[in-house]
Amino acid sequence: MELSKQEIERQDFVDNSIFDLLQSLKSSDKTIEWNIEMIGDIRDVIQYWIVERCGASDEASFYPFLKE
Repeated sequence: MELSKQEIERQDFVDNSIFDLLQSLKSSDKTIEWNIEMIGDIRDVIQYWIVERCGASDEASFYPFLKE
């Protein structure tokens, strides 16, 4: 089983939004390189707040994944 095109697009949207947020929040001209480990760590915190604390989304809708 694999993710649908729409699910992959959602993953890309979330990861790119986090990267864009990092770029907009930095206070210097220093370049922040794409780092999926860093993005994943931040995504986990955001997902916790959106899904668990705020109840504004379910886990699979926020960031689709394959169920094992």
